[in-house]
Amino acid sequence: MNTNTDPSVTNESGPCPVVLPVIEEQLKVDTQLEETGRVTVSKRVHEHEERVELPLTQQQVKVERVPINQYIDTPPAVRYEGETMIVPVVKEILVKRLVLVEEVRITKEEVQTTTHQPVTLRQEEIVITRSTGPEA
Repeated sequence: MNTNTDPSVTNESGPCPVVLPVIEEQLKVDTQLEETGRVTVSKRVHEHEERVELPLTQQQVKVERVPINQYIDTPPAVRYEGETMIVPVVKEILVKRLVLVEEVRITKEEVQTTTHQPVTLRQEEIVITRSTGPEA
């Protein structure tokens, strides 16, 4: 057998075939993570005090005694005149007659005053720091 690969070479049965290698390239794509930078997020809280005026409402009771000294047959009931509650006060005397001695008048009043109170206020602030490069 002749091992010569020259196309003009022949052997007893005729010309010898020439073998040509066929090469194919294939592409393999791969990715890698690469750090290009970092971000740092922090939160700060700032506090400051302010004085505020607050209206305060409170109820006060005014009591007034009004002398009546009048004879009556039956004790009167508690009554109202507007915001004033009138409470009759009676006493028995020896002759067994009722004398209206006085009336107590009780009136509710609203009084508004202003007070100063310190108040602490908080404010948040977000700080973002960006650093670049693989060594970050």
